[in-house]
Amino acid sequence: MFGILRVGHYLGEIMVAESGSTIAWLITTMALVMLMTPGVGFFYGGLVRKKNFISMISLLFIAFALVSIQWILLGYTLSFGQDLGGIIGNLGLNGVSMNTGDAGYPPLLFMIFQLTFAAVTVAIVTSGLAERVKLSSFILFSVLWTTLVYDPIAHWVWGGGYLQSLGVIDYAGGMVVHISAGFAALAIALVIGKRAGYGLYSMEPHNIPMTLLGAGLLWFGWFGFNGGSALTANGMAVNAIVVTNTAVAAGALSWLAVSWIKGKPSSLGMVAVAGLGTITPAAGYVTPLVAILIGAIAGIVCYKAMLWMIRSDMDESLDAWAVHGVGGFMGTIFAGIFATSAVYSYSGLLEGNLRQFVANVIGAVLITAFTFVVTYILALAVDRTLGLRVTEEEEYVGLDLSQHGECCR
Repeated sequence: MFGILRVGHYLGEIMVAESGSTIAWLITTMALVMLMTPGVGFFYGGLVRKKNFISMISLLFIAFALVSIQWILLGYTLSFGQDLGGIIGNLGLNGVSMNTGDAGYPPLLFMIFQLTFAAVTVAIVTSGLAERVKLSSFILFSVLWTTLVYDPIAHWVWGGGYLQSLGVIDYAGGMVVHISAGFAALAIALVIGKRAGYGLYSMEPHNIPMTLLGAGLLWFGWFGFNGGSALTANGMAVNAIVVTNTAVAAGALSWLAVSWIKGKPSSLGMVAVAGLGTITPAAGYVTPLVAILIGAIAGIVCYKAMLWMIRSDMDESLDAWAVHGVGGFMGTIFAGIFATSAVYSYSGLLEGNLRQFVANVIGAVLITAFTFVVTYILALAVDRTLGLRVTEEEEYVGLDLSQHGECCR
């Protein structure tokens, strides 16, 4: 009898230890993903002109604060609440407990883990309005966009909505984060218009070392972004981290190579994050060798997309569409092609699963169209009411002074 009790006690300790390791892993990766938001701030802040540096970083911290409140009040349950017709979740944080459930972690921890994903998505969207947006308009737009674009998409893909029912796979946010952010940035850029003087005089980055620092933080934080999406410290998390690192390295080298052909290899080319966005939807489902291929293709295609944007004379200021939008779209398709049962239970087109490939194509196209159209309408509505952009005089002196009364020296 005492032996049985000791065995039972021992098994209980194992269960507690396993839950504890899972909780510790998710808390750690949540913190890594949170770090990506200031990482985007430094990355974007170095790319803008000096007179808009404080403003650019401030937008990212404001975005995190806004989403943190919106997620508690509305966002989490709209995204992950009980499904209502495959379209949206219900409201109310009731039942989101701090107690560990069958999953091995508290629902409250999953809630804040997903909060950081929503926040970094809004952070990426700021690319489309950099150096010319009114702060009040940005605040209103961010709350509306998170509620009406990000939350429904998260529910469709991850929260039991119709795309998940269709069989779409998106490991860590190719559709939910990158397609939505990239194509939203493009839509809002078309509404807000080009920066004053765009194409007439140079708008070179004011602090490339700051951008390099931001890129390093993103690379670092992405291990939490993709590794944490396994929702436990297991082999899948390890594979996600390995393929993430592999893809970003391959993407940086291929971007560097194609840009070198055009002239001198820039340091910005060496830290291109195209591989990160592209591997994200497939990170839990592909091998490291496939990640090399995905990253290499991402670097080349995203670089070409950036050049096309420049030739088209569209001022999506910091290239979120080219890197995140195009990269996320490609990565979603790649997940439907290269997913292998040797890594996880999903298989893609190369293993004869045409259904998975078709589901991911449908998902990528629908999310792209939905994001672009709804974002365009929201941006137009804010522009017609509050006005999206600052005056010409405020833009001339810079947003640091005109919006914040501060100066970066």
